[in-house]
Amino acid sequence: MKFFEATHIFDHSWDHVTAANWRKYPNEQCPHVIAVDVLDRHVDPETGVLHTERLLTCKQNAPALVLKFLGGSTTSYVRETSELDPKTQKLTMKTENLTMCNVLRINETVTYTPQADDKGTIFRQEAQISAGSALNRFSSYVEDFCLTRFRDNAAIGRKGFEAVLDRLKHAGEVAAATAAI
Repeated sequence: MKFFEATHIFDHSWDHVTAANWRKYPNEQCPHVIAVDVLDRHVDPETGVLHTERLLTCKQNAPALVLKFLGGSTTSYVRETSELDPKTQKLTMKTENLTMCNVLRINETVTYTPQADDKGTIFRQEAQISAGSALNRFSSYVEDFCLTRFRDNAAIGRKGFEAVLDRLKHAGEVAAATAAI
């Protein structure tokens, strides 16, 4: 099993980041995410916590030989569950791959919390990557390869989310300026 951790500060308020989170896809940095479907969304009436379950449909860029050998497809699915607590100002998202999870399991947890000065938002990302017993002999190699790929994709994903944040901030500024006229 391999582990990944990253922390990043987004120069946007927690409110802005969490609102933009629901509009993260599509973005030009992540063309592999081809659809996002909301499966369930509800607010717990006692706690005020927003619970969301989404299904992400992605196009894999795996070699054809690997897909043929493992019986995979170029389309993969990821389940995302999240809890947004407006009282504690914490958004926690958990993702797990649904495709080929008997061969490779990737579990990710992301949290967004406000910085102490309330000017930015702290992004914390953790992932566990483990190859299944079908790859017993090669599991360490596969996990290392996937960890490197996950790290690279995480950086690309943050860059794409920054673009979404900037676009939404600009749209808000334009709307505010237009409303003031």
